[in-house]
Amino acid sequence: MSTIAKRRKIALFGTFGTGNLGNECTLQAMLFNIRRRVPNAQVSCICRNPKETASTYGIHALAIRKMPLQRINNRAWRLLKKIFLAIPVDLYRWFSVIKQLKGTHMLIMTGTGMLSDYGIGPLGLHYDILRWCVAAKLRQCKVLFVSVGAGPICRPLSRFLVKAALRLADYRSYRDSFSKEYLKSIGFDADDDAVYPDLAFSLPEGVFPDVQDNGDKCAPVGVGLITHYVQRSLSDNPEKLYREYTTKMASFIRWLLEHNHSVRWLIGDVVYDSRVRKDVRTVLEQSGLAYEKSDIIDEPAESFEELLSHLAGTKVVVASRFHNLLLALMLGKPALAISFHEKDDSLMTAVGLQEFRQDIANLDVSRLKEQFVRLEDDADRLRQEIRLRTKGYRTELDKQYSYIFDEIGSGMN
Repeated sequence: MSTIAKRRKIALFGTFGTGNLGNECTLQAMLFNIRRRVPNAQVSCICRNPKETASTYGIHALAIRKMPLQRINNRAWRLLKKIFLAIPVDLYRWFSVIKQLKGTHMLIMTGTGMLSDYGIGPLGLHYDILRWCVAAKLRQCKVLFVSVGAGPICRPLSRFLVKAALRLADYRSYRDSFSKEYLKSIGFDADDDAVYPDLAFSLPEGVFPDVQDNGDKCAPVGVGLITHYVQRSLSDNPEKLYREYTTKMASFIRWLLEHNHSVRWLIGDVVYDSRVRKDVRTVLEQSGLAYEKSDIIDEPAESFEELLSHLAGTKVVVASRFHNLLLALMLGKPALAISFHEKDDSLMTAVGLQEFRQDIANLDVSRLKEQFVRLEDDADRLRQEIRLRTKGYRTELDKQYSYIFDEIGSGMN
């Protein structure tokens, strides 16, 4: 336990407050472990939605980027905006960030998909990450990237900005070997960096509902849906792939219902995944299913706690979103991954479930049914193995927290 006497200021950076429940469980895990190890710390959060985050967690929260500017489509007006507005505003942001980090001892980057460029432009979040890291170093503040995922990063400027920010760090660790090897493949020296499990594996045991090891044979199958799933695909028509995905998922769900399974929707992002729920429902209804009378529990979670409760009530889980899978595993639930990113593959391989996954862009429904039957038949054995693995991950993360707060933290002025 840390014995730092003087009150420390620790800032957590991430895309929190946006409705992504996986990001929120990452923040909860870090907050819990800071309060456990540095109980007198003054914690703040640098995030997308500071008002929501401050209200939810009772901590001081700051916006990642102050004074966001509206996008202008007209090329001439866009140039004028850059000259007369964007440059002065950006200078203001730099001075504001430097000012806000006054007295801060540690700036901790906590994952949340920040080191890939799927849906992220180089002058968006990646530029902001570099700005906060530079400002932290100017303030003599320790910068730590803790159990972060990385890649893919396709844009050259994004790669430059991400690598520049990582070089400023006093400590770096990655949530899987893929992330470390990916950064090495794009020219970043990560040889001396650590690999530790995702931070969500260090959530307090008290937040998890009690689950019986033998499972409830009548419990529903948890089916996780995702709207944004094609980031690994090279297709020129991602919308076509998305429609194929919804059709295949509807077919699998019909099969579950026909084989006397009830189904519970699992949502990982309150905002983005509302589309896929509606689209799969539409496909099911067009196939003749009386949706309202079916054994589908359509009650999307609106919070991390609700998601945990929904997962706890399932017997097995079929999902794509990384933290839907991770939380299911922490509850001892056998899981089948419809993988949309290498992080899903790494997670499933790490817990010994590599045979229970498929790539989302090449989903084979017949094989999915076979995998589900094998998963269900072997569920009792798998529950025990999963619990042993996840317990080990918690122990590994305890070692990382000890190093961060007792060794790096003890050297803070």
